Formats: sequence, structure tokens, C-alpha cells
Amino acid sequence: MIVAFSITPLGVGEGVGEYVADAVRVVRESGLPNHTDAMFTSIEGDWDEVMGVIKRAVDAVAVRAPRVSVVLKADIRPGVTDGLASKVATIERHLRD
Repeated sequence: MIVAFSITPLGVGEGVGEYVADAVRVVRESGLPNHTDAMFTSIEGDWDEVMGVIKRAVDAVAVRAPRVSVVLKADIRPGVTDGLASKVATIERHLRD
């Protein structure tokens, strides 16, 4: 599965980059394939692995924030691996055609 998610600390002021970095650090340390952009972090693995990492990322932010908001979108497709790279490669191939 691939999950695109966003963790936002609430009640900490306007600048949240350092809090978001705490969450992204957890994701990167997980060893699962991942990608972070300006709006979301995507992570790929099996259900329990991915959801466990997301929970740990939320917990890392919750240590310093009084409230945490989470938005996620999941693509659950058994048997597919390397979806983070292969989906983008497919789009790039179509753009070249």
C-alpha cells in the first residue's frame, strides 16, 4: 500500500516546519520507501508497517504540540511493490509520448 499523509501540529503558532520535520524524521528512519513534498509525505509498505510509522510520526509531533491533525489517502493494492517509483515512471512515459 501507499499512503500519502499530512501531519499538522495545532496550537503552536504559524511556523510548523520544525514539528513537521520531527514526523518526517520518523518516516525516513523507518527504512520504508518514502517521498516528502510541500504538502504530503508518501510511504509504501504493508498495512501494519505503514500505519505503525504514521502513528509514531504523529506521536513525535504530539510530544510538543497540544493538538495534531492528520489527513491521509491510501492506495491499497495487494501484490504491487515499488509503486512510489513505478506510478511516477508511468506518468513520465506518457508525457514523453
